[in-house]
Amino acid sequence: MATTALNKKELRDRRHRRVRARVTGTSERPRLAVYKSNRFISVQLIDDEAGKTLVAAHGRATAGSMSLQATAVGKAIAESAKKAGIDTVVFDRGGYIYAGQIKALADSAREAGLTF
Repeated sequence: MATTALNKKELRDRRHRRVRARVTGTSERPRLAVYKSNRFISVQLIDDEAGKTLVAAHGRATAGSMSLQATAVGKAIAESAKKAGIDTVVFDRGGYIYAGQIKALADSAREAGLTF
């Protein structure tokens, strides 16, 4: 029996399903969900109980490298969350490795005042 090789997207989807099995957002502590494409990075604060996105930020407004985008998006989501009255979140890295852009985003969000 031959096994089929999985591509990068399928492997990330598997990791994301494992993370989502444990991580759930509430209205008091929403889930900070990260998505990364080849050109942009975006984040959302999601209340999974109500099934609604509370706040979102995207890297389209930022010129420069992906790391600079991630830092700007982390700061933007933290500022938007503060305006919405959200201080504490659950971090959902979306199946991506916690390094590089994901770490830069998380660090900048923490510096801007989010707790997770």
